[in-house]
Amino acid sequence: MTDPDIREILTDTKVIAIVGISANTDRPSYHVAEFLQAKGYRVIPVNPGLAGQTLLGETVYADLAAIPADSAVDMVDIFRRSDAVPEVVDQALAHLPALRTVWMQLGVVHDGAAAAARARGVRVVMNRCPKIDYPRVM
Repeated sequence: MTDPDIREILTDTKVIAIVGISANTDRPSYHVAEFLQAKGYRVIPVNPGLAGQTLLGETVYADLAAIPADSAVDMVDIFRRSDAVPEVVDQALAHLPALRTVWMQLGVVHDGAAAAARARGVRVVMNRCPKIDYPRVM
């Protein structure tokens, strides 16, 4: 993924569902969500252990399937082990046509799930962090 591709994703995106977000303010997922919110994105937290609670002013959902369709999630940011990615991507694809990007965080790679998303016209970023890329490309 080139810098212009990353810039385009970060420019076009409005609503980001963060799968695997933590309520622990010391965890990277919390910091990334907080950063993205501060940059003007709507961040929808997804964590089954926190479902129904409020985090960063937003209701936490158990999974992507629980997010209302009218939320128009256009990017899913995945903070889960690589072996959990296929299930997350399957749920993410239910958010088409709004969904435009699946982003896998640092250390998260799944070529099969990436291929499935790309086959449906979804952009895929693997093993990167939007909090790191944003200041570099924007």
